[in-house]
Amino acid sequence: MSTSATPALFPATVAAKRSESAVSLPWYTWLGALAVTSASIGGAWDVSWHRSIGRDSFWTPAHMAIYLCGVLGGIIGMVLVVQATTGRDAELRAQSISVFGLRAPLGVFLAGWGGVAMLTSAPFDNWWHNAYGLDVKIVSPPHTLLILGIRMISIGILFLVLAAMNRASAAGAANHKALQRMFLYVAGLAVGGTMFFLQEFNEIGNLHRALPYIATAIGVPVMLATFSQASRYRWAATATASVYTLFLIAEILTLPLFPAQPKLGPVFYPVTHMVPAQFPMLILAPAIALDLLWNYTKSWKIWQIAVVSGVVFTAVLVVVEWPFAKFLLSPASRNRFFGTGYFDYLTRANDSDVLGLFWHPTHGAELAKGLVIAVVCGMVSTALGLVFGRWMRGVQR
Repeated sequence: MSTSATPALFPATVAAKRSESAVSLPWYTWLGALAVTSASIGGAWDVSWHRSIGRDSFWTPAHMAIYLCGVLGGIIGMVLVVQATTGRDAELRAQSISVFGLRAPLGVFLAGWGGVAMLTSAPFDNWWHNAYGLDVKIVSPPHTLLILGIRMISIGILFLVLAAMNRASAAGAANHKALQRMFLYVAGLAVGGTMFFLQEFNEIGNLHRALPYIATAIGVPVMLATFSQASRYRWAATATASVYTLFLIAEILTLPLFPAQPKLGPVFYPVTHMVPAQFPMLILAPAIALDLLWNYTKSWKIWQIAVVSGVVFTAVLVVVEWPFAKFLLSPASRNRFFGTGYFDYLTRANDSDVLGLFWHPTHGAELAKGLVIAVVCGMVSTALGLVFGRWMRGVQR
């Protein structure tokens, strides 16, 4: 893949485009950020819909918000493919790759695969629910396919913004910082998407077991390291973790304002309003620690950074989350901000969350073994992120 920022064949066009980029951002970056935001809001809304009302029609507002992501991604892709393939935009064509005779930036083709996955998941999800029941599980095959499709669109948009950001950096354009901020925002939504997928592992009642920390160490450091390296921003991990944290807090503060009533039975808990997600995991703390570490260890080898990062990420997360989980199960957290007093209609009176109890907490050697596994997973995850993020620095197409 060539990393040439601008073709020498079109100096006048390049100069004009650079002048324009100094005062504006490419239209497709804004539309792409809107698409990913819509999917994030729709996903959170849909889970709340399932927990508060039950599975309703396919045509719920939450579903429409999710699939709007695919529609907007499709519009971006079609316009850029036509412009690049036909040569209507010479600079865009030079900044594109070719796949089966079609030309477009790399991000368009990545998002295209995500769109196909999203469209496939819709009838699959309907069939699944009709065949196996109206469950509220996140990790079911059709939901997994849908989430992976959304993630691919998110990655595609990230690559579109990344390429524009790298070209702006190489050209010294004034909009480089704005593109960097947009990249970090979309990256933060991607971190939130990963945590969304892990939420069934990370329920409050599980947080005194090793499994949530293993799952988080697998999924989060790779993203924080990737975005830190790709963006070249010294507080990238903190910024992306903050987007995830603020998004969930906004959900907790907003969704219960809307009335809701279960349409399915049995109803074990009287729901009168939309039920939000649980309070976000405190990944912001290890993200800050990793940013401080990475700013200090820039001259280290990748394996050295990865080894220390795995230890730091897991240790900081356990130190802050372990006592915080105990607080979240206490009556003191059952307020509008922490939102632990909201339960879905399938919650029974003797469920551990209602009683404020942890679900089979682990101790001693078993816990130590699990946390060692989490540390190793964090090391591998960080190493992969560092390598991939450094490669992403050269992407300009």
